[in-house]
Amino acid sequence: MTKVFIGGSRRISKLNKAIKDRIDNIIQNEYTVLIGDANGADKSVQNYLYDKNYRNVLVFCMGDKCRNNIGNWQTQSIKAPMNKKDFSYYSIKDLEMSRAADYGFMIWDAKSNGTLNNIVNLLKENKKTLLYFSPNGNYYTLANIDHLEKLLAKCDVKYLDIFEEKLKISKFFTKENQRRTSKPLEKSVETAL
Repeated sequence: MTKVFIGGSRRISKLNKAIKDRIDNIIQNEYTVLIGDANGADKSVQNYLYDKNYRNVLVFCMGDKCRNNIGNWQTQSIKAPMNKKDFSYYSIKDLEMSRAADYGFMIWDAKSNGTLNNIVNLLKENKKTLLYFSPNGNYYTLANIDHLEKLLAKCDVKYLDIFEEKLKISKFFTKENQRRTSKPLEKSVETAL
């Protein structure tokens, strides 16, 4: 069974028609949805899946209790070696979703460190990621770090500085980490997700 890690920015609390259409494709293909328990995009996607009465969902949570599990779906509890509930704490759960997924579907506002970290993790695991880039409303298929580097060129410089400070993002663009492609980043035309 194909598993899709759906995630996104906490600032995104409403799903537009373009996003709902892609989720409908996932439902139609009966893919397993791996989703976190955060407010924002996670909760909005959970609400949409619940409204569609979709049961093929696995909610990943830190510890024994999920912050959000709208559909009372099956859960995957992740234990952390630390108790402080910060970025590092929740990113452990996100890394596990990246590893468990076959593909990613990220909804990104070009500001969220967590969503960008998820994209990096998926690409490091060689998982193709469909990205809804909310600043321009376009979809992009990211298959490697080079695609991500081209996408980051579309981001506000002040957020690039934040990504560097929080994630040390430049380390992912070193020569040994890149699988170069001559193709430019293009809007996605894939419809499987």
